[in-house]
Amino acid sequence: MIAMGQATHAAHIISELRPLTPALNIEALRAAAKTRLSIAGKTAAQLDVSRYHRDGLIFEAISWVAAQQSTTGKALLRDPHLSSTTQGLDGLMIELDATGTGIACTTVFEDKCSEHPRTKFRDEIMPAFLAHHGNARGPDLLAAAAALLQRVGLNGTQSTEAAARVLDRKYRAYRASLALTNADESLKRRKALFKDYEELSGIDARRRIAGIFITAADLRGWFDKLASAATAYIDSLDAEDN
Repeated sequence: MIAMGQATHAAHIISELRPLTPALNIEALRAAAKTRLSIAGKTAAQLDVSRYHRDGLIFEAISWVAAQQSTTGKALLRDPHLSSTTQGLDGLMIELDATGTGIACTTVFEDKCSEHPRTKFRDEIMPAFLAHHGNARGPDLLAAAAALLQRVGLNGTQSTEAAARVLDRKYRAYRASLALTNADESLKRRKALFKDYEELSGIDARRRIAGIFITAADLRGWFDKLASAATAYIDSLDAEDN
């Protein structure tokens, strides 16, 4: 569903436990989704880059689904990126207060799928989080939050004003999600992966969220199988459409 550009519909399926059927079963959407779930390239380097982009899309979708399922109360989540060229936030979740239009908590996501998860956390996730923590990327965060708040009926000016709270650390949380193979999973390993997370000072540990997704020992092979299963599902929709 996400690869077909229907993340909003997928969120409704998750929240309402509705049957898994697309809102729009159109050939062009199916073809584009299958392209996103496939690997292409003429050289080994091109194939590797394509694989990393494809697996990154899948992993971000998995993280997004997990967030949809785990949130309590009313929450707004930014849709997963469909393009590997999309820059900025990996993900953003706004949990609303009792009024339904104010921000109770803003969670910034960084999702990385790699055979070298510690390197990803140290060299990519933490620098991104530290930039957010100092509001060096405040305009990006504000714009993304304002766009989400329009979903609850606020107009452009109202949503921008309500989004101001995303810049306040008192209402900020971070969630770093990493893929880890079952051959390398242990409490000791988890602690080592997220070493130095406390550099995000001024917030308690509960708001420095460490997410782990366990795959089979062959990380890339596991994602190959999941992509194949998703593609097979899309092919079944093609048969229904015909």
